[in-house]
Amino acid sequence: MTWLRVALCQINPVVGDLSGNVGRVVAKVAEAEAAGADLAVFPELAICGYPPEDLLLKPGFVADNQAGLAQVARATGRCTVVVGFVDEGADLYNAAAVCQGGEVKGVYHKALLPNYSVFDEQRYFAPGTGAEALYLVGGVKVGVSVCEDAWDPSGPISAQAAGGAELVVNINASPYHAGRWHERARMLATRAADASCALVYVNMVGGQDELVFDGASMAFDAEGNLLAALPQFEERTAVFDIEVRPRYRKRLLDPRGRHRAPELPEVALSAQARRPPDDARLAPPRAAPLGPEEEIYRALVLGTRDYVSKNGFQEVVVGLSGGVDSSLVAVIAADALGPGAVHGVSLPSRYTSAASNADAAELARRLGIDYRTIAIEPAHAAMLAMLGFEGEKVDLAAENLQSRLRGVVLMALSNRFGWLVLTTGNKSELAVGYSTLYGDTAGGFAVIKDVPKTLVYRLCRWRNRQGEVVPEEVLAKAPSAELRPGQKDSDSLPPYEVLDPVLEAYVERDLTAAELVDAGFPPDLVERVVRLVDLAEYKRRQSPLGVRVTAKAFGRDRRMPITNHYR
Repeated sequence: MTWLRVALCQINPVVGDLSGNVGRVVAKVAEAEAAGADLAVFPELAICGYPPEDLLLKPGFVADNQAGLAQVARATGRCTVVVGFVDEGADLYNAAAVCQGGEVKGVYHKALLPNYSVFDEQRYFAPGTGAEALYLVGGVKVGVSVCEDAWDPSGPISAQAAGGAELVVNINASPYHAGRWHERARMLATRAADASCALVYVNMVGGQDELVFDGASMAFDAEGNLLAALPQFEERTAVFDIEVRPRYRKRLLDPRGRHRAPELPEVALSAQARRPPDDARLAPPRAAPLGPEEEIYRALVLGTRDYVSKNGFQEVVVGLSGGVDSSLVAVIAADALGPGAVHGVSLPSRYTSAASNADAAELARRLGIDYRTIAIEPAHAAMLAMLGFEGEKVDLAAENLQSRLRGVVLMALSNRFGWLVLTTGNKSELAVGYSTLYGDTAGGFAVIKDVPKTLVYRLCRWRNRQGEVVPEEVLAKAPSAELRPGQKDSDSLPPYEVLDPVLEAYVERDLTAAELVDAGFPPDLVERVVRLVDLAEYKRRQSPLGVRVTAKAFGRDRRMPITNHYR
């Protein structure tokens, strides 16, 4: 057996911040060198950030990213560094550079380019050829791959193992959605066992627009046993010793008994690994996966923190209604940014109950955030008079007027003080259009736009178990927009515990109306919900982005036509 000292560098790059990203990588390279690491591994496209999208169409951006890689290479010494960047030849490539001794020793081009869900890589990149070469690092034959290359059982990892690899590095920018840790762990364990070689998986961490990258980097032995696991949603560098067995003697064969791949060329890098004494070995970290509510909550906190800070904001403002949605958004904001950066504003109208005002004030007190009341009633009365709506019944126009006045106030505060407006609508409301365009949809970032209403309650209760911040009265009362006397959400919508399963099946699993009925949902419920979802597409297209936490959010991974007659 050979011992290899590995540094998993789970960093938080910023898209387009080339100098900052290079600085992050170089600092971690120095840490790895100081710790005696033989191999330091960084995420996919760490030099430029992921996803760079149409920045890739700018030749200057690509050139600057390559100059950044050259800086990283010059900073390397004995330790071999694998880092993601954009390579350019006849085409652009999503690439991994292998650097050591002040030079780029080799480059691997990602072979499998995802073009589904949130991914659009075939728009920008050409595919690489696959296995390419092995790198002799500390006496261990190392193969290099990028993200999607690991998901295909017959992909580059299989070819590298058949060609002689004893350890495979897989660098990633793998976005989070609920349950992703277990999905990845099962796949990676299978890939390592099938290839009969150790596998090191490194994922980036941080928020980028609506995406959140959760880190959760891992390492597996040749039997598929989990050796190391880094925490989710935290920047972390872990240096540890891993025992790698010699090359698998029995060559991997295809179904016809033929050798699946020839021996791959080898590039000699660092000297033989130093075998650490038993008492000096660095044990691998073993962070446990988070529970379902905690991982979603932490994704929302990280996504909010990074969107605010990476876009140059320092403070945020939230309209506090005394309801569960605005309460959760305020709590997430306070946890993400600190209470001093959060401003809560109560915007009561003639229909706002005293209990709602009290609940909003109590939430702000518990969080320790700035709290103020700006009544919209004077503007509401003036607008009703101006429009000639006085004395008429409270119809949809009069209801939405209140919501739009609240949006005007919050945006005025944003303009005056530079606060980012956090909208408070949830996924259930967004799905069926139970929101006011230019009213409660007005703002800069929609924290819980991918959180169904039933999950909103679960997250509040989980957070209260860590320290009670959401008043129990907020969780106990029936949801209401309070735009007319005695209004409840259930007047306009099915109960959320009935609605949310239909929405999950229709939006996230893409079942048709007929398939929903076949699955057991009542036909009248299906017809009603499907109609509401389809009609609200134009609203969703104009709503702010927010953190993606489900397998399919209303954003870059669901692109439905607004003009659409398919029913």
